[in-house]
Amino acid sequence: MIEVNGAAHIILTVSQWEKARAFYGELLPFMGMTKIIDREDFLYHVGGRTAVGIERCAEKYENERFVQSRVGLHHLCLRARSRDDVDAAAAKLRDMGAVIDRGPLEGAWLEGYYYVVFEDPDGIRLEINHIPGKGVLAADGSNPLEPTKF
Repeated sequence: MIEVNGAAHIILTVSQWEKARAFYGELLPFMGMTKIIDREDFLYHVGGRTAVGIERCAEKYENERFVQSRVGLHHLCLRARSRDDVDAAAAKLRDMGAVIDRGPLEGAWLEGYYYVVFEDPDGIRLEINHIPGKGVLAADGSNPLEPTKF
């Protein structure tokens, strides 16, 4: 057995390249991530023990948009250090004119689960959340994500 050490990187392929490049180019530095690569087809930021890359799609897919219920990515969730950070991210997203699907608000998944869900220019769903304490790894050994909790 091994124990993973976080997510090394997540690469999102986008069809609205220029819009996505501007969107992530503003949002990711706001979230404390440092731009490492900025090319005509790829943008890459690193911070918070992970990296997020944005890649231009193949030309034949330029008219497609993200569909959350298709096979593949459902949504990407980045963890914030506090509820205030979730609120600050939501305010930034509003200032950027982003589509906010819901939040910031408390969810029923775990006690104190606080989040905002939004979309990038391709409609890719993202979430920023905060869970106080150890979250799903509570010291009491309980599993707060039992199916009955949903």
